[in-house]
Amino acid sequence: MNNFPDRLLGNQAGRFYWATAIVTGIRQDLLRPDHYYADLKRYVDFDRLVGYQENGGFESKLFLPDGRVSGGRAVQAVRVISDEECDAILNAGLSERSPWPERYDEAGLGNEFEEQPQAPLERPLVEQLVNRRFRDAKFRQHVRIAYDRRCAFTGLRLINGKGRPEVEAAHIMPVEKNGPDSVQNGIALSGTVHWMFDRGLLSMDDDYTILKSRHLNHDVSHLLRPDMKALVPDDPRLRPHPYYLDWHRSNCFKAA
Repeated sequence: MNNFPDRLLGNQAGRFYWATAIVTGIRQDLLRPDHYYADLKRYVDFDRLVGYQENGGFESKLFLPDGRVSGGRAVQAVRVISDEECDAILNAGLSERSPWPERYDEAGLGNEFEEQPQAPLERPLVEQLVNRRFRDAKFRQHVRIAYDRRCAFTGLRLINGKGRPEVEAAHIMPVEKNGPDSVQNGIALSGTVHWMFDRGLLSMDDDYTILKSRHLNHDVSHLLRPDMKALVPDDPRLRPHPYYLDWHRSNCFKAA
């Protein structure tokens, strides 16, 4: 398990943990022999940035006896931490519940298309991280917050009578194609638009221009924003990454 430290906030460097993933392998850069890449799976963003020194610090070896951060250890690309320290970081980063209620069937009748209540954190978080239901709930929570519960393509923010946002969290590169549960691989879309996006009838350019497929049987311009520009988060770190957008245009979008 790898908890990613260090992140740049604006023009100010801050030391934070912001995500977790499982390392599946290490590869050497063929052009730069002294550089290596880590192959990851089951990446998930934290609910918030977790500071190194929060609650007195999570990594005991990261701090000197006088409480200062050890400069030598802080700059290490890889640090081994204990299971207890890992659990503490995961709990700090992934324990926030969704601020909005989930959809559920009050009569108790199941429906495969209904969103189930977010699973409580009863099992150790390391086990939760491999649970698809838990990961879906976290991805949905993070995307809805990043897009302020608003559909990126229509601009509509629809809230039901119980305060639940109707906007859905769409993966740009699907999970079954090894797409990560990262906000940068997500976009908030209403149900109908989500359906068209997943089937390649709609896509998005790198400048966030909404693209319409010629395979559309009807003109859906009236459903989309008039300027054909998707609404994306103000924070560049939360916007769709060009890599995933290119994948969607190349592998999913029915352009011709």
